[in-house]
Parts: sequence; C-alpha cells; structure tokens
Amino acid sequence: MDTENPPRFRLQPGTLRECLEKTTQQALQTGALQPVPTDYELLEQDGVNFLVRILANLRRKDAAKVVQDEKTRVSGKEFNPFLPYEADLWVGDISDTHVCILNKFNVVEQHLLMITRGFVDQEYLLDEQDFAAIAFCLQEMDGLVFYNGGKLAGASQKHKHLQMVPFPLVPNGINYPLEVLFNQQIDKKVSTIPQLPFFHKIASVEREWQNHQDVIARNLYNQYRNLLAELGITALENNRQSAAYNLLLTRQRMIIVPRSQEEYHGISINSLGFAGALLVRQRSQIQQLVTEGILNLLTHVGIPRH
Repeated sequence: MDTENPPRFRLQPGTLRECLEKTTQQALQTGALQPVPTDYELLEQDGVNFLVRILANLRRKDAAKVVQDEKTRVSGKEFNPFLPYEADLWVGDISDTHVCILNKFNVVEQHLLMITRGFVDQEYLLDEQDFAAIAFCLQEMDGLVFYNGGKLAGASQKHKHLQMVPFPLVPNGINYPLEVLFNQQIDKKVSTIPQLPFFHKIASVEREWQNHQDVIARNLYNQYRNLLAELGITALENNRQSAAYNLLLTRQRMIIVPRSQEEYHGISINSLGFAGALLVRQRSQIQQLVTEGILNLLTHVGIPRH
C-alpha cells in the first residue's frame, strides 16, 4: 500500500459523479488538470462513423514527458507518476487496493483512472480486485472502461491503471462509434463480430448489473478469463500476461483484442481505437486514414483474422 497517499475516505454508492465534478473544478483552478485541446472529424467508413480527434497542442504533455525521462535517467529507475499521485487529481478511494484519480492530460472530459494503491505492473493480468473497481465505477456512471495491457497495446505507464470515459463519446446520438457493430452481438456466449477483420472475442454482460457488486465483479472476472482463454492469452510467472491486448467494457459488452504492435505508419492506437475513437497528432494524418482505411489500420496493429 502507498503510504505517501493514505486513504481519506471511501467513495460511497451514488457519490462518484459529484466527487468527479468537484475534483475537476478544483484541479482546473490549481492547474493540476491540464486538458489537451483537440478538434475532431467524423469519418464514415464501412458503415461506421469513426471519431478522429486532431491534437491542437501537446506542448505541456510533451514537456512533462521530457521531465519524466530526465528523472528516470538521473535516478536509474523508471519514474512513476502514480507513486505518489498528485493530491489535486484525487477523486476518492474505491477500495483498499484501488484509488480513483483524474487523467492529468485528458482529451475527453471527466476521464478517470482507476490505479492500484501499490505498484502492480501493467503487463500483469487483471484480478478480481480490479473488476471490483470496474464494477463500482460502471454502476455509478455509464461509460467505457478500458485497459491497455502492455506497451504494445498503447500503455504509456507501467503502473497498473484502468481507465474510464463517460458516454457519449460521439456528438451524434450514439455512445461510441463501433457500438453499432458491438450491439449485433447479443448472445452471452463468447463470439466474434463478422465485420471486424482483426482477431477478437466479445461477450454480453448486460444481465450482470442487477446483481450485488461482489457478484458482478466475480462474474466479470470469470468472463474476462473466458475471453482470454478463447484468444490463447495465458498467465505466465507471477500472473504476467503472455501477450499484449486491449480490453473494452461497457454495461452491455466486454471485448478483448490481442495486439501485435503499438502503432502503424506513425499513428498510435490504444483501446479507444477499437471503440472507433482515434487520436492523431497532425491533420495530414486524416488523409492517411481515408486512404488506408481505419479497419485496415486496426488490423495492422492487431492480428488479422484468417
């Protein structure tokens, strides 16, 4: 447990939104929260309106990365921004093992991080305590929970952190771009979506939310392990994952996508890419997405289905 950040209070049911909004206002005032401005375009491809955000200014985030790299060089140890985390970004303690904080350089408003209080490697498989944190946050707020399992899956920090963004992600009446395809899968059993050319597995979880939170967490964890088994991703020594992957979870669906590389032709992809929301650093990359096709890009960073 991180003694530098002792728990102050435990988030109670029905309080996450209020605490989130209060912390956001305070963190903006103190400068702890530094939103990254973006423009966006909707690109229609293969019957999906993909959301593509174009970064307007990354100077603050890039400067922070330089400082982080210098701390790593001087100390000889990789710098960890979560030990200790910034007090002004703290939303509340979810449990004895997990803390909820704001994403400092957020592109989406009210972007939450669920971090382990002590260090756990981001390339370790998730456990029931992780899913207890997920269950609490998804019961409190409708949105997308995602996990970048390893550097090849888009993880920028080694300290285990789950992420959540509230719905809707897209200003056109749907929660996220690939929802139109994900919702075609209505069977609770593990299956695949025919229109997606990359290797993945998906299952329904929408019946879980009537249960007690402990039951929800256990069932979600078991479904997660089922999906991993279907994909051939196993636990190595100390529960380290055998392959990189992205996890996406809503109140309706859980999907896991194995990864082969972090980027393709200069465009980095994390879990949000497999929800149909991409981020590019330059407007010129929009034409690249039009030419190459977004599903083709996702297949290159994933594993093609044969």
